[in-house]
Formats: sequence, structure tokens, C-alpha cells
Amino acid sequence: MELTDHHRQSLGAAFKGIHTAQVPPELKRLIPKETFSSQWRESMKSFQVQVENQTFDDPTAAKLVEFMKSKRDEITRLVERAEGLASELHSKPLEFVLCHTDIHGGNILISRDGPLPVPIENLYVVDWDNPILAPKERDLMFIGGGIDEIWKSKREEAVFYEGYGKTEINIAALAYYRYERIIEDLVVICEQLLLTDEGSADREQGYRWFTSNFELGNTIEIAEKTDKL
Repeated sequence: MELTDHHRQSLGAAFKGIHTAQVPPELKRLIPKETFSSQWRESMKSFQVQVENQTFDDPTAAKLVEFMKSKRDEITRLVERAEGLASELHSKPLEFVLCHTDIHGGNILISRDGPLPVPIENLYVVDWDNPILAPKERDLMFIGGGIDEIWKSKREEAVFYEGYGKTEINIAALAYYRYERIIEDLVVICEQLLLTDEGSADREQGYRWFTSNFELGNTIEIAEKTDKL
């Protein structure tokens, strides 16, 4: 369903609550802390080498290889810029808060309870598989980051921040997390298409997801614009 302004404000307030939560020490010790790991960047570099030196019989894999070759410079710039920002952020004192790490639209559920015609709507944030202690921008990068279709305008982003409250955004951190998420998503699709021949119809969908990041107005352009703020 389409999010209303009330939903967006509620989501903003919910994430303010998460980011300001006082996590009990015994639980806090169990939550990973942001290290600005190079895991996804190194994987992307490996796939770039692979596509330059290997051929594939699977048509979808072969198509992805050709696309990656056509975008090699752009992919390299993504990785290098993410590395530069990671180094910059690693050297700065940053406030680490509890973050969900994956608040795309698929992890926001709305239920309707109570008798019609005026149901009570409850909003839930699900999929808490990978919480982390990190700068708040780890979550906030999703708001308008192009990862999903629920933030279509600056006005909608502004409504979220009405609920979240006034806050100072670290632009370097916001750009870093947007670049890093793009690289992670590209790597996951490379793993799907270049390391196996499984998936049938899902393979073509994976290819479309990969290439869509490079389209005008999509995630890469948004990340680059963020980086220039």
C-alpha cells in the first residue's frame, strides 16, 4: 500500500526512537560495531577481474559480463570513492547508535486491525537480522536513496524528518553508505549470476536489478549527488 504522510512521520519517529535507544550493556556487547569493512569493495574488485578474464555460456551471465565491461570505469569510481570515504570516516570521532541497517520498503509492514470502516493501522519494522552500532546515516541513507519506491520526492523525505526531528546529517557518511549499499547489491547479483547457473527466471530479474542502478535518476546518480552536497 502507499505510505501516507502519517505513516512517514510515524516511521521517522520510530527511527528516532531506535537511534536514541539506551541499549543495555549486556545486549550492546553482542551487537557488531561499524568497522567500514572493505568486504564488498574487495568482492567487487574480484568480479571485475573475473569478467575481464572469463567467458560464460549462460546467456544471462554473458550479458552481465558485457554490461560490466561497458561500465568498468563507473564501477571502479564507485569502489574508489567508497574506499576514500571509508578511510575519511574511520579517522573521525563519530557517534554510534543502534541501527537496523535494512529499512527498505519491503521491511516496513502495515497491518489493519479493528472493525471496519475505520481500521486501526499499525506500522511494523521487520527483519532485524543484522543490527549494528553505527552512525545514524547507516539507516538514514535509505530515505530518498533510491533503494525502493517509497520515497519519490523531497517532500516525502521532509515528512519523514518531521517525525524524526531536527538532526544534523553527516553528508560524508550518508554518501558512503549509499555507495556501499550499491556495491553490496551489485556483488550479490554477481554471486547469483557468475558463480552459479541456478535460478532460471530469477536470473533475468537479477540482471535487470543490476543494470537499473546505472539508469538516470537511480541509486548511483543519487549517491553521486549526495557526495557533492
